[in-house]
Amino acid sequence: MATPFDLADLPTGTLMRLSPLVGRVLAPNPSPFTYTGTQTYLVGAQDVAVIDPGPDDPAHLDALLDAIGGRPVTAILCTHTHRDHSPAAAPLGERTGAPVIGCAPLTLEDDGPRADAAFDAAYRPDRVLADGEQIDGRGWTLAAVATPGHTSNHLCFALLEEKALFTGDHVMGWSTSIVSPPDGDMAAYMASMQRLLERTDAVYYPAHGDPVDNPQRLVRGMMGHRKQREGQIVRFLERNGASEIPAMVIEMYKGVDPRLHSAAGRSVLAHLIDLDGRGIAAATGDGRWQLR
Repeated sequence: MATPFDLADLPTGTLMRLSPLVGRVLAPNPSPFTYTGTQTYLVGAQDVAVIDPGPDDPAHLDALLDAIGGRPVTAILCTHTHRDHSPAAAPLGERTGAPVIGCAPLTLEDDGPRADAAFDAAYRPDRVLADGEQIDGRGWTLAAVATPGHTSNHLCFALLEEKALFTGDHVMGWSTSIVSPPDGDMAAYMASMQRLLERTDAVYYPAHGDPVDNPQRLVRGMMGHRKQREGQIVRFLERNGASEIPAMVIEMYKGVDPRLHSAAGRSVLAHLIDLDGRGIAAATGDGRWQLR
């Protein structure tokens, strides 16, 4: 994906200006699931909104305050409540007096270990944004775009003045998003991707990875990738009969870092649940899946 930006030019904790209204600060939390770390975005030139404040890390909080530079903070917005996105919202709000606005709170225990990040149980928004609801500042307007799938409470935020979309983890600039049941839902994810495909955004700013300057092409490719993965699962079950998910992962994710196999297994499970809902596959009750 072509982009004029280079992550090597963005050291941790440094404000990088991406457009007249958008800057970003990289949090010091790189991992196999967060890539170089969570990117916190600052929107606005005079007063600002902070999108995805990131982990509750003192160094990152200080870096955000330096980047804000004493400007009024209109809102602290969270796309969703995984712990690499929302925990810094409360301490940043305490330091700036800004309200925490955005996605709904969500905490639950998975039926297996989370592959990317656990939910932030302490997240308490001052206001939850409904789909299409807007907030604004001097020279900028942000509109909520409901995009469930990665999590049920996931929101993207559209910057109307620049036709830009802050995509959180729904669309990332380096990898496909993890869809981890029971909260992650593949059918909802695909419906949300179709919704983005029908929009006319000029650029995406994901929470992980570079800006995306041809977003519709990327979304089409990601949707095609999911359909291909679904086809692989169906063909595997046709060949092998009732099978366990780890066996599918080993065959379908050859060459993938083994540290990511747990995440891959969660997405395979999400596909299987979707196939079950459509009457194509079913669980056998002993940890295996088969075609109907």
